[in-house]
Amino acid sequence: MKLTSLSASDLARMIRLREATVSEVVAAHYARIDEVNPTINALVVPTLDRAMEEACKADGALARGDEVGPLHGVPFTVKDALAVAGEPFSGGTLGRKNVVADADATVVTRMRAAGAILLGKTNVPEGCLALETDNFVYGRTNNPYGLSRTPGGSSGGESALIACGGSPIGIGSDAGGSIRQPAHCCGIAGLKPTAGRVPRTGHWPAFTGMTDSFNVVGPLSRRVEDLALVFPLLVGPNESDPHIASVALSAPTDIDVSGQRVAWFTDNGVMASDTETAAAVKSAVDALRDAGCEVTEDRPPGIERSFETLFSVWRADAGCGIRALLKSAGTERVHPLTAGFQRKQGDEPISAAELAVLLAGLDELRSEMWRWMQSYDAIVSPVNARPAVLHGTSVEPEVFPVNSYVYPYNLSGWPAVSVRGGTSPEDLPIGVQIGARPWREDVALALATVVERASGGYQPPTL
Repeated sequence: MKLTSLSASDLARMIRLREATVSEVVAAHYARIDEVNPTINALVVPTLDRAMEEACKADGALARGDEVGPLHGVPFTVKDALAVAGEPFSGGTLGRKNVVADADATVVTRMRAAGAILLGKTNVPEGCLALETDNFVYGRTNNPYGLSRTPGGSSGGESALIACGGSPIGIGSDAGGSIRQPAHCCGIAGLKPTAGRVPRTGHWPAFTGMTDSFNVVGPLSRRVEDLALVFPLLVGPNESDPHIASVALSAPTDIDVSGQRVAWFTDNGVMASDTETAAAVKSAVDALRDAGCEVTEDRPPGIERSFETLFSVWRADAGCGIRALLKSAGTERVHPLTAGFQRKQGDEPISAAELAVLLAGLDELRSEMWRWMQSYDAIVSPVNARPAVLHGTSVEPEVFPVNSYVYPYNLSGWPAVSVRGGTSPEDLPIGVQIGARPWREDVALALATVVERASGGYQPPTL
């Protein structure tokens, strides 16, 4: 079996057992990148020289019998919204084209401390402000399952590269589905952690103020087991992100799936999922029922309001914040996808009184969802209402609500996993979303493992 088709967990085991050298593993992944990247344009900042140097050192450590970390020698990538010391850090924004990071993002530091080796940085939309991955710095990333389709955004480059075997593990971020939606589009697994779990230090843009609680950093991979391997290495407070809590973790392998109370739905009241997506969700529910879960067709009250509520917060300033962000970055030429997002923000900021009512309504909706959740341990639903859409269409009014299934988890701060649950007639991946109570990533991951086993999970593209 090719090294680039193995999970991060298998690679870590093989390296520890000396069944493969780190140098071989890293070289195999760069060879795969050379094969696929000209077509998908996912890796935009390679770090080959440093990675091969670190691989040689990692092999030397094993030869000496040194104590090594849980990811010793395992390659990984990060989206270009995360800082890597000494490397370009554009965030997909033309005004930052020549910016070079002076320090690693906290999650990069923690991955390296665990022994992982960075292969490079992957493409994002401008300022992470679109559900497609295209910008004026590096151009467009294509979906490996259909080149005319988006790989999603804003972690689209990350998801596309992982799906092609160019990287076994990636680190993305999610302020409005930006881990789960690309994972769905590219047929891989992604975890949006509970808000307050993982430091965002070193992420650009820094979503602060009213939208701070929407934004999280988390892992992507081809297999759920790798999410469970990497996630504990990323969590916990650091010296600068004031919103990160120290909350105990439990392992998904310790969860007794039997008896878990699971709600499920395929229509969120904003846009009903298509036939194949609904079928994938129902198949996932059947697998959970067979595993002993108590399943009930139900959805959180007010969930149909979450789409409008979240975007009402985003557009409360009528785009002033985004314009200031781009201006501070030196960006004058705005990408059409960013402009499309700005158009959705309206023309006039709301008043302070209107903002107070809006934020009160946000908390009321969160409370309503939490009261309902007392009857359940998890929720199963689509990630998106349909598979990956055509390039350039995500901002169209009739297409934009496709993504509305991801927003309740940004609004509430609860964790959610995307895992491949089916395939469309066009051979596009279909993701299933499994949400859980706050701090219970272990439950979401345990149930996602059941779904993955039943569906077959990740299937490689023909690319």
